[in-house]
Amino acid sequence: MQDSRGLEQLQAWIEKSGHTVFFGGAGVSTESGIPDVRSVDGLYNPAYRYPPATIISPHFFLENPEEFYRFYRDKMLWLDAKPNAAHLKLAELERAGKLSAVVTQNIDGLHQLAGSKKVLELHGSVYRNYCMRCGKKYDVQFIAGSDGLPRCTCGGLVRPDVVLYEESLDQQVIEESVKEISQAQLLIIGGTSLAVYPAAGLIQYCKGRIVVINRDPTPLDRRADLLLQGNIGEILGQIRV
Repeated sequence: MQDSRGLEQLQAWIEKSGHTVFFGGAGVSTESGIPDVRSVDGLYNPAYRYPPATIISPHFFLENPEEFYRFYRDKMLWLDAKPNAAHLKLAELERAGKLSAVVTQNIDGLHQLAGSKKVLELHGSVYRNYCMRCGKKYDVQFIAGSDGLPRCTCGGLVRPDVVLYEESLDQQVIEESVKEISQAQLLIIGGTSLAVYPAAGLIQYCKGRIVVINRDPTPLDRRADLLLQGNIGEILGQIRV
């Protein structure tokens, strides 16, 4: 059972804050049944000849697009997943004017499905796809429903609008995320090990209070003003709006 004093402290800070931002990672989505591709199961699944860090890279995508899409459709498209208590509570807080933005490392679109409007996707989204030749846009159903390589009407290869390993983050998204985090009176960090850079480095711009909600220890635990250990959906689900 989560410490009730910690929950009440978080509740009080949310009520008092004039600008609250949520920064989240894979742990927010695992409670919706979406596994972390960096997990042991993902890294060493015998169905694939290469680890995800190799497959989900721009070089591999260009050199072995068939294998990339075999892994991508199997491991990164979870279109039946539903928003969990964390996603729903964050959307509720935004509607109530108590949350200014969600900054997420996830690419699954669950924050938007839950109703959140201001979502800054550091690593892109599986719901956006484009032709590498002509730029024509395609939805996720096109990728999921195609066999082999997804081809545009012009013949070009369609790729997901997601940030592959070793690729740079979108500069506009970074700038907007830095702006939100630097203005935050309260930054709630949840479901992330804070081990993935440069995304995790954005935390340094926070000048306000920091709350960390995570099942496992993070490098920021000692700096946090409040540390709540456990499942983020269970913890945020108890916040009153």
